Amino acid sequence: MNICLLIKDFAVGKKFMPDGRPTKSGAEIHGENHALQLIKLGHRVTLMTKKRFFFTAARENLNGIDLVRLHPPFRWLEIFLRLLTTHNDVDAFYIIGTPKFAVWAILFAKFFNKPMTLALTGKAEIFSADNWRNKILAKCNHYVATTKEIRDGFIERGGISPDKISILPHGIDTKKYPQSNSARRRELKISHGINPNSKVLLFCARVVKDKGVDTLQDVWRILHKKYPDALLYVVGGGINELLDELRKLSAELDDSIKVIGEVDAPQEFYQMADVYIFPSRHEGLPTSLLEAMASGLPAVTSDIGGCEDVIQNDVNGYRVYSEDAAAFAEKISILFENDERRKIFGERAAELIRQTCDFKTVIPKLAQIIATE
Repeated sequence: MNICLLIKDFAVGKKFMPDGRPTKSGAEIHGENHALQLIKLGHRVTLMTKKRFFFTAARENLNGIDLVRLHPPFRWLEIFLRLLTTHNDVDAFYIIGTPKFAVWAILFAKFFNKPMTLALTGKAEIFSADNWRNKILAKCNHYVATTKEIRDGFIERGGISPDKISILPHGIDTKKYPQSNSARRRELKISHGINPNSKVLLFCARVVKDKGVDTLQDVWRILHKKYPDALLYVVGGGINELLDELRKLSAELDDSIKVIGEVDAPQEFYQMADVYIFPSRHEGLPTSLLEAMASGLPAVTSDIGGCEDVIQNDVNGYRVYSEDAAAFAEKISILFENDERRKIFGERAAELIRQTCDFKTVIPKLAQIIATE
């Protein structure tokens, strides 16, 4: 099957924005991962996106992906021309998000009777069929929601028929996130110069306000009083001002916060930590949470969409109100103080993610959805 994947942006150029945030979004990462995994299954993938910079090529091969950048201001025309000429052998269309130019691919697909699948990875992208463009987006054959909350939004706001919607996580490669154990945790703590008996709390995500970084600081103020030997590791790129705030707070709290910044491979931190914290205010299905759970970390998260799909209270972690620092601290304290509960919760978390979110499970299902007329 030759699949045309459409996505609004595909980051090139500098890795970070001027304010410190990484340039590549979660949706772009999912798009690239899905393309590469579909290629592994034997499919061909063309990824169409916006051409934003003069220096980028209009077409190139990226690790086997046929990457096409559409020129402004006539992207709609270029899509038609390419699908009639250079890409006239496309069998199915897969859209991630709601890029404006995708509606022209949908119209093309409808005319030539090609299957169309639209996937949303974030609540903010849920659309109402209240204008001509959104009415076209509501005419796809299939819809993929990464969470139950997004599925409900498709139905309630978009007017999409439930039988057209599949709930399917975007997935991760769980082999890259091996489950940790007490021996490995001890070994890593020693290698980082940490007392192996000290507890480590991990936050691994973009350091931006929407991820609840202000709540994270309040939580740590509470926990540091109770566990003065414990450490908070903050792993991830983000807004420079917020990173500086965390460094300042660390200086006030006995250098107990380790601000690591952006890393390409966070696995070591997942394996070293005792508990994962995720106080985000709104999410789709957070990839960092899936990675932490696959690594055997019990998590305390916000009680929001996405987290609700994978964290079961008092089974493999805890969910609390996103801005309730005291509630976060209370649940983290329970896990800090109960080695057996941490172990059991972590094992359950890892098992769930391996069963439901591994690429080996997700991608064949996705390919079947994309191919179905």
